[in-house]
Amino acid sequence: MGDSEKAFPIYERIKLSIKEKIDSGKLKPGHRISSELELSNMFNVSRMTANRALKELAAEGRVTRIQGLGSFVAEPKPEIALLEIKSIAEEINNWGGSHSSDIIMLKKENISENIMLKMGMHKDGKVFHSILVHKDNNIPVQYSERFINPLVAPHYLEQDFIKKTPSEYLLEIAPVHQAEHTIEAIIPDKKVQKYLNIKSDEPCISLKRRTWSHDRVATFSIIIYPGSKYKLSGKFKRDRL
Repeated sequence: MGDSEKAFPIYERIKLSIKEKIDSGKLKPGHRISSELELSNMFNVSRMTANRALKELAAEGRVTRIQGLGSFVAEPKPEIALLEIKSIAEEINNWGGSHSSDIIMLKKENISENIMLKMGMHKDGKVFHSILVHKDNNIPVQYSERFINPLVAPHYLEQDFIKKTPSEYLLEIAPVHQAEHTIEAIIPDKKVQKYLNIKSDEPCISLKRRTWSHDRVATFSIIIYPGSKYKLSGKFKRDRL
């Protein structure tokens, strides 16, 4: 054993060994990982040390532990772009899935006080309101609710959002010049739980987004993802001083 390996605590060496097997493809998603007893014998450590390694791997999302059955390689979580505005269909296709969607609502309605403040519109104005549930291989993966300024997208309600997502259409006709994101971990209401087909205690990622096209707010969106299936990612690059 080299000096660099000795510098790691034993439980970290166990974690590293398992991660290397996962990253190399020797252990694939769904494959069973050695038990605490097997790891303790393999590395000549206590079961408590092996347990810590597996618990930390589970916390990092690399391992799924099922009581009475053991530990298994977790399915990788697709990454949701945070700073980029992309179509969910594009993201699903990029990770090898198959996109489809259900249109829950698509209508013109009176603007509420809350949405009026969010979008800077007149209190007597109208707003387009859509709700879609996007699916990957027929499994719900995103609840998407949008309020659209009719001045920005006057033909929004006429679109076939089964063939083209709202994001794809809006990006074509109303280029985004500014965007604001607010991210929260939430337990959604029963309506969203039903649409996403999740349990009542399933934590979710809520992304609220306002976009501006030219000098006006174009959209206000509420996008909700099941937290156990996805992770957010984003990159930021600062211009040189």
